[in-house]
Amino acid sequence: MNAPWIELRLWRQFVAVAETLHFGRAAARLHMTQPPLTQAIAQLERLLQVRLFDRTKRSVQLTEAGEALLPQARELLARAQALPAQARAAAEGEAGRLRLAFVSTVGYTLLPQWVRAFRAAHPRVQLDLLEATGDVQLPALERGDVDAGFLLHSPGFVPAALQHLRVAREPLVLAIPEQHPLAAARSLPLERVLAEPLVMFPRRILPSLHDAVFGLYHAAGREPQVAQEAIQMQTIVNLVSAGLGLAWVPQSVREFQRQGVVYRAPPGARTRLPQCETSLVWRPAGPGALARFVEFARAHAGGH
Repeated sequence: MNAPWIELRLWRQFVAVAETLHFGRAAARLHMTQPPLTQAIAQLERLLQVRLFDRTKRSVQLTEAGEALLPQARELLARAQALPAQARAAAEGEAGRLRLAFVSTVGYTLLPQWVRAFRAAHPRVQLDLLEATGDVQLPALERGDVDAGFLLHSPGFVPAALQHLRVAREPLVLAIPEQHPLAAARSLPLERVLAEPLVMFPRRILPSLHDAVFGLYHAAGREPQVAQEAIQMQTIVNLVSAGLGLAWVPQSVREFQRQGVVYRAPPGARTRLPQCETSLVWRPAGPGALARFVEFARAHAGGH
């Protein structure tokens, strides 16, 4: 059996009588006459199938059921009163939920700082964070499963049908096994580096950056010797520490201090090495909180 639908009006009238324990004073508080109030309380008791008040000619007292309902009725009315403000806050992006995807490299430096600052500025926005590679993020954005995402890509890449904001740009550096001769070499000739086995992410994960790295090899007349593929940058660095090969990783990955790995950039070759960018991407239509986050990102991306 379905519970009866009870209007807020009846709960408001119940609370007024419960707090005054006098039908006349409660009616005056509600700006109504006493007979309709008496009928309303009787209607509420019929709907609930319990007696809420013990009445005599001289007094009105709450029953045990009435005592139990009073705090919850007060809470219900308070929540109902707060709904308009909550709706306005959600529409203005000051409250609500934001589903934000991110690639692992953002988690080293940028993401912790931004999440902390954004939460401090917008405490009523719930941030749902999802770590995901680009090949997972883009379909999720298209389906509407996430509202925005941080993507890693090569400069100039623009995801189709999405708005984007570049938030960081950085060079690629080499992750080298600590015991490898190049780890302590005085110089890193690019020709020598390109001859080494490579630990690389699959093209489907980061096609634009994958092509940029391969382009570096092809420009030198070489074919990359991919010894092992891995999806996450942490895994790539771990495989480098195992001696499976060298890896080109974003400079921010230096923050991932893995024993057995040295990070270096070939001197004199910086202008020839691929760069990588991190962008915030989002669908044009999204929740109000998304607009606030984009506004926040624009203000904080100026230094990158």
